[in-house]
Amino acid sequence: MRIDIITVLPELIKSPFEASILKRAISKGLVEVHFHNLRDYTTNNYKTVDDYQFGGGAGMVMMVEPIDKCITKLKAERNYDEVIYMTPDGETLNQQIANSLSLKGNIIILCGHYKGVDQRVRDHFITREVSIGDYVLSGGELGAAVLCDAVIRLIPGVLNDETSALTDSFQDNLLAPPVYTRPAEYKGWKVPEILLSGNFPKIEKWREEQAYERTKERRPDLLKKK
Repeated sequence: MRIDIITVLPELIKSPFEASILKRAISKGLVEVHFHNLRDYTTNNYKTVDDYQFGGGAGMVMMVEPIDKCITKLKAERNYDEVIYMTPDGETLNQQIANSLSLKGNIIILCGHYKGVDQRVRDHFITREVSIGDYVLSGGELGAAVLCDAVIRLIPGVLNDETSALTDSFQDNLLAPPVYTRPAEYKGWKVPEILLSGNFPKIEKWREEQAYERTKERRPDLLKKK
């Protein structure tokens, strides 16, 4: 997989890819992540990529021309499965979206800023708009990092135990069950006996029941999707 991230602040988004699972995925050659400074695609002497809104109003708007130049250059070099715009009014990121995107080959992610991008960018270049929640950030970089993390960890070979991702919360519209590790007893707090029994069919049944009960208690809305 190749991910190209278009941003006005590449220094803000690079660090998540320089540690832990994302770094390992890149080092293994399982994913390529490239950062493109939008200011490199403007002919303006001041390297500005935003301008005032037509019709008046507070907040600047990202200009269509530098975004067009950057996306057009990338698309001339290879085919892309998705051109994603990170925006608060996009579809809310969930596990199903992450699963779907993990199967793609090449993806462009455009990080929004200011009051957003010129609508013509959304009309003519963007194939999917994604939000990480019903709130507004200073820019799309943090959202893009969240999206990339959710997607990259699903690529085969990224996690040491590939079955781990399959048992994450939301994979089957259920929250994950409780988990425990050693010691089996601490300050009188004991691990459920079933987990120490070695009876794996019963353990799996217990985990399914716990997942269902936890979901019913905390996120009953998820059960309506099953």
